[in-house]
Amino acid sequence: MTANKPGTARGGVFTAPYSDERMVGQTGALINDNSGDPVWFRPLPSTNLQNSGFRVQKYYHGGKGKPVLTWWQGTTALPPSYTNLPSGAPEPGGCYYIYDNHYRLLKTVFAHHGYYPDFHEFTLTRRGTALFIASKPVPFDLSPYGGPNDGAIHNNEIQEVDLATGRLLFSWNALDHLDPADSKEPVSSASSSDGVWDPFHINSVEQGRDGRLLISARNMWAIYNVAKKSGRIRWQLGGDKSDFTFGPNAEFYWQHDARFRPGNRISMFDDGCCESPDTPAEQESHGLFLNLDFRARRATVDKTYYHQPPLFSASQGNTQGLSNGNRFIGWGQSPYYSEYARAGNTEGNGSKNLLYDAKMPGSDMSYRAFRNNWTGKPYYPPKAAARARDGGSVVYASWNGSTQTKAWQVLAGPDPDSLSVVVRHARRSGFETAVTTHNPGPYFQVRALDTDGNVLKTSRIVKLSR
Repeated sequence: MTANKPGTARGGVFTAPYSDERMVGQTGALINDNSGDPVWFRPLPSTNLQNSGFRVQKYYHGGKGKPVLTWWQGTTALPPSYTNLPSGAPEPGGCYYIYDNHYRLLKTVFAHHGYYPDFHEFTLTRRGTALFIASKPVPFDLSPYGGPNDGAIHNNEIQEVDLATGRLLFSWNALDHLDPADSKEPVSSASSSDGVWDPFHINSVEQGRDGRLLISARNMWAIYNVAKKSGRIRWQLGGDKSDFTFGPNAEFYWQHDARFRPGNRISMFDDGCCESPDTPAEQESHGLFLNLDFRARRATVDKTYYHQPPLFSASQGNTQGLSNGNRFIGWGQSPYYSEYARAGNTEGNGSKNLLYDAKMPGSDMSYRAFRNNWTGKPYYPPKAAARARDGGSVVYASWNGSTQTKAWQVLAGPDPDSLSVVVRHARRSGFETAVTTHNPGPYFQVRALDTDGNVLKTSRIVKLSR
């Protein structure tokens, strides 16, 4: 952590750490508090598996919404996983998970039309549906664009699925509406991807209150407003056929996470960088809010959020609006996440209005990062361990995912059937709390206590480890 000032929004930090180099720790889904201490961690068994888009959403069923955890799980190989598949192998997999606040699986969601669930987007709606991006390589003659005639296009499809039945309700196919010739990704890149060209790289979709979709296509440098009913593109912002001109510093490149904002505004994470690791950046990465003047068809800067030191994220990233007006930035391929006061800052002034800043270890990164409020009530019990020390004992208490535990009570005894309270109230001091007692045990048990001293749950009985 490099900054932690007063004024941050309430809630924990939600990331899904992974690395395309040497992973520090484990991949998985992680909730931290502001000090960096874990609140909940769901590790994955292999660094070949990753999570993405880990956050809190509302799951609507029967008209009522309840907070849930959602994320994608699969493999995000670099280069893309389909380039490493043997001939005749199935398309790369993956799925979306929805967990309740007891950390139990509610739903697993898959894609349709032979596409696979894409790690870029998974959004729950008030209609009891999930809106997401699905992808697959489609055989395609690339010779009109300067590529091989027996190549393929990595195509994207927006899909909406009914969560109760799994039925596909809506789809929008990029190849039906976008021209690959407008791509900023050179077709020559297919030579390093087993003949597969990624001209669109759709990485976010959001439905507005008017029912229209906001779709970001990274490799087109463009954001599209789409009429959902007809599939027609109503306007395009950025790219070769932009319907808008741009004011100073309003242009963006390789962008992610386009979102509707009140008052004819949109936000995004402007990567500003790069077609490949060997190509120069178009500009410094930053969070970006734009005003859209539909009469003049002009986009101007509303607010920007830069980092100090300057960052150049070649991929990933997001810009989240928080309930208190602050902005939370996940820096994608750069291993940082930050919170800013609403006023933001300008290029070269990245520490202004910075309230919180943390750096992940080594080359670890998270596709997106969020600050969310969350109340976790694990269905499983707390855990205890005990060790002899100086004629007494140290008891270690932890409860992965519990946000209500404020203190611990320790029980001890000479056998499992005669335990009594030996430490009535030990304040929780982190993910794992060490409690010292003069009692030699050798049997111990811990109870998790809430703010009022009520017992939430009790651990299994453990025997002293000498």
